[in-house]
Parts: sequence; structure tokens; C-alpha cells
Amino acid sequence: MVSSLAFGSRAVAWSDVWAALGGADDTLEQAAATKRIPRTVLAVVIGGALGLAGAVMQGVTRNPLADPGILGVNMGASLAVVSAVAFFGLTSPTGYIWVATAGAAVSALFVYVVGALGRGGATPLKLALAGAATSAAFASLVSAVVLPRNDIAGSFRLWQIGGVGGASFERIGHVLPFLVAGFALCLLSARGLNSLALGDELAAGLGERVAVVRSVAALGAVVLCGASTAVAGPIAFVGLVVPHACRLLIGVDHRWLLPFSVLLGASLLTAADVVGRVVARPAEIDVGIVTALIGAPFFIYIVRRQKVRAL
Repeated sequence: MVSSLAFGSRAVAWSDVWAALGGADDTLEQAAATKRIPRTVLAVVIGGALGLAGAVMQGVTRNPLADPGILGVNMGASLAVVSAVAFFGLTSPTGYIWVATAGAAVSALFVYVVGALGRGGATPLKLALAGAATSAAFASLVSAVVLPRNDIAGSFRLWQIGGVGGASFERIGHVLPFLVAGFALCLLSARGLNSLALGDELAAGLGERVAVVRSVAALGAVVLCGASTAVAGPIAFVGLVVPHACRLLIGVDHRWLLPFSVLLGASLLTAADVVGRVVARPAEIDVGIVTALIGAPFFIYIVRRQKVRAL
């Protein structure tokens, strides 16, 4: 977070960073650091939300390929927001979040139903393929809605890539209650997700209400995805990379995995934002592009593993 305040298109000395944290904006460097504070906070909360949502989705579906971007959840939220703005004149920041959450929920349900068709039910690769196809279709629909509308095309073009630029504490305040609710639902599901990992029948034999656990955890993940997409756009691959990295560090117990996914997700997105600001000075590369460059090779690696191919 301190690096995010210090590095960007304009380098800021550490003394100016500490002065900005104290509320000073007397010099240009201090003003730059002050402007970066809400951007850094937004990167932290969105990264944590996406990392947690990915870990929960992987636990709910028992699918190592699950990710809000890969399963089409983020793009479903994007299509809902774009359609609401273009056809219904949506302008309320809170309305954006409600609409995005509804779109994320419908998209997640659609992908799961499509992935469950045919022999074998909802296998990991079938869900990934259904999610990829749904994401591609929704992305095309988003373009079809936005391109003819010059009045909204400019503002949505950058939002579609995914980024935390232009952050403000007002925007964070609008999305924070939804994120808190999503965090609570997901973290409270940790013990139930441990039982689901053993299989539905064994989980039920241990006294878990499988449908309730899966529904509550999925609802928390959908709320996190919808709120994150509404404020930062459809940022992909954070929810895929982070849970796998956390399993290597602390194991598969969701009581530890979920909090660590929040921490590592926040770290990854904040670092990606810093990299995007530094490598193309004085311009910027949106954080959604940086995470895609990191996540796409990792996704290919996961798919090519023998264990996943066997699933």
C-alpha cells in the first residue's frame, strides 16, 4: 500500500507520502500521494473481495478452475449494468451495485445449469467451457449495447477493461456495505465448505445442511463479484490465482484459506496496479490487463495438469 502511494507516473518521496497520510497536500508530490490514497484503498478491498470470491467458488463447485471471470460471473454483472444504463437510464451508484449483483447471480446460475447438462454433471472442465462461452457471448452483447451509444461509450470503454483509476472515498462508501455483507457470508461459510470438500453425502452425514451451506456461500461470492464489478469493472483471474497460491502456503482448510485469500488478493491487485502505473509512464496500463497477463498462463497451467484433465 505504501508503494502504491509512492510510485506511479510521478515518483513521490517517502517524506511526502507520510505527509500526505497526515493530510498535507501543500506540494505537487503530496497532492499526488493524497489522490492515490482512495485508489489504493479501492485496490485493496476489490482485490480482497475477488480473491475471497474465487476461493469460495472453488469450494462450492469443487472446481479448481472456478473464477468469477472464467465462469462468466463478472461479465454477467457487466452486461446487466450496461443494459440498465443504456435502456433504463440508471444513474444511482447504489443501483449500479444492485443491478450488477443481480446480473452476476443470473449469470452464475446460467453457467452452472449449462455446465451440468449431459453425462457426468457439472465437471470442472464443462463449467470452465460453459463459463468461457458465456463470457464471450456477454462481452459481445456488451459491445453491441455500448457501441451505438456515443453518450455512454466513452465512460464504459475503460470500465470494461477493469481498473481502479478515478477512485474516490464516495465510491468506496457506496460499495462498502455490500462488500462487508459478502465478506461476512463467505467467511461464515468456511466450516461448511470444509464439509462440502468431502462430498455432499458425507457432508450431510456429518450434519451439514448441504443446500443451505452451498446457497449462502454462493450468495456471498455473487455479492462480492457484483459489487466489485460495479465499482471497478470486470477484473479477471484474481480469483483463480489467489486460492491456489494460498493452498500452497497454508493448506486446504477454508478457515485459514478464506482469510489468506483476502490478504493475498488485496496484495496482488494492489501490486498489479502499481506495475501498470510504472511500466508505461506517463501513461497507465489498467489493472485488468495486468492481472490477465498474470492469470492467463496460470489458467493454462492448471488446465494442463494431469489431475485436472482427468476430472
